[in-house]
Amino acid sequence: MAKTLGLHILADLYGVEAEKIDRVEDIRELLEGAVKHANLTKISSHYYQFQPHGATGVVLLAESHISIHTWPEYGIATIDVYTCGDPSKAYKAMDYIVSKLSPTRVDKQVHDRGILEEKEETEELRSMLLKV
Repeated sequence: MAKTLGLHILADLYGVEAEKIDRVEDIRELLEGAVKHANLTKISSHYYQFQPHGATGVVLLAESHISIHTWPEYGIATIDVYTCGDPSKAYKAMDYIVSKLSPTRVDKQVHDRGILEEKEETEELRSMLLKV
């Protein structure tokens, strides 16, 4: 299996109660909680309250970033968690956010970023097959 530099998780959450994703204060508490829960290193953050509904926020991490954009009138939140290093931290952060928002449906994509050693592995496999 190829080694990667980072893990990028994208999730669309549906059926989220509007009061959980409408106010910027709640979004701030959610993302800051995810950072602490996953033992990530916060560098800075920025949050914005939309009118009449919704909020957005981003936390810049030493490991990369976490972001959210919400549409409480539709019960939708889109989440982006990207971390370098230990991939379990990305999963912990995303799991924390999903557990706090309790959506009825989650559409998730997971992407390895910065794939290393794939060429070496391909060459190693090729070499093994040629010996047979």
